[in-house]
Amino acid sequence: MQMVQSGPGAFRSRHQFQNAFRLAMDSIRAHTLRSFLTLLGVIIGVASVIMVGAAIEGLGVYAEQSTAKAFGSESFMVAQIAATGRLSRREYFEKVKRNKPIRDGDARFVEAVNGANILYSPYRNHVSDVKRENEICEDTSIIGVSADMASIRDIGVVDGRFFTDQEDRSRAFVAVIGDTVRSTLFPGDTSPLNQIIRIEGIEFTVIGLQERLGSAFGRDQDKSIYIPATAFNRMYGPGNGFALFGRPKPASGLSLEGALDETRVVLRTRFHARPGEPDNFDTLTPDAIRGFIDQLLGLVAAIVVPVTCISLVVGGIVIMNIMLVSVTERTREIGVRKALGARHADVMMQILIEAVVLASMGGAVGIALGALVTMLLGQIFELSLHITAGYVMLAISVSSIVGVVSGWYPASRAAKLDPVVALRAE
Repeated sequence: MQMVQSGPGAFRSRHQFQNAFRLAMDSIRAHTLRSFLTLLGVIIGVASVIMVGAAIEGLGVYAEQSTAKAFGSESFMVAQIAATGRLSRREYFEKVKRNKPIRDGDARFVEAVNGANILYSPYRNHVSDVKRENEICEDTSIIGVSADMASIRDIGVVDGRFFTDQEDRSRAFVAVIGDTVRSTLFPGDTSPLNQIIRIEGIEFTVIGLQERLGSAFGRDQDKSIYIPATAFNRMYGPGNGFALFGRPKPASGLSLEGALDETRVVLRTRFHARPGEPDNFDTLTPDAIRGFIDQLLGLVAAIVVPVTCISLVVGGIVIMNIMLVSVTERTREIGVRKALGARHADVMMQILIEAVVLASMGGAVGIALGALVTMLLGQIFELSLHITAGYVMLAISVSSIVGVVSGWYPASRAAKLDPVVALRAE
């Protein structure tokens, strides 16, 4: 019995909805230009959300790829201070006072204890001009490392080779150069292998060309030269400490965290850190870098996305104004419908559906436009832009809410019209 009663009611509701939708579409088609101009705010707003979302997601992917190239996917670093970008001035000087610098003796001690399972390499950096005959590559990063750094940081060599342990022990003046250094010092198709370059007036033989890495956050990663750490020390002296990179050997069975823990234990013993006290040195892993980048991108998204959504609110205000004008123009029509038996809900449904359809159409066009512009920008400027389902759903949800909210007041106003007064309207 209940099913018999609910059937006609469901049919009536569906029929009313279809009728209201048809009337709304007729109204939109009757005022095509006005409807299009009304949609512009929503279209631009949705397209902006899609493009901003694609840029933020693409930046995250780009940062992760750059981190893997520059830092290595399974490596870690220990140093007196490992990450200055996340520290306040006060925290920085506190770490300078508390933490111990890593020196040659410390690195040798760690390697003597853990060398069977973990690869280690010192890392020192100095900026200098590099010359070859009349060519000069200014402000080049001269990086002093051991031969194991090629395995620790997954340094790819596309031509030639990386230097060996023997060359490192013998303090050989050999170099592996980046692509920017090659293009600057060896223009054209000249091969850099076995050629002589000068760093601080000292002749180095080029034995390898590193794979192209590109830029990361405005810094050219290909403007660098790897030389043996022993040769670096001959040129610049022992310095006040360096960073020590490490990576578990494949056959050791250690994870990155396990290798880092073993290194921490040895260094805490070396630096006489008491039980319960924090490490008196810094550590850094790829996950920590990615976590910091994700936090930064999350902050950017929390600020930029709501600001972008404001344009959708503006589009909703435009829809509301147009719907109010539409209700005024159709006052007599609404009066006739109510006089013929249309209920409060019928009139309200018609106006509300029209507003929602307008917003939904604007959202669909905005998504298509945003995707098209994102694709074109990615191809033209070789940008890493990624459209994700999350931002598409956000754009659809906000545009739908805008349609309902902007149509509610005009629909309510139309439904409350007195049919007698409405029929007198001109």
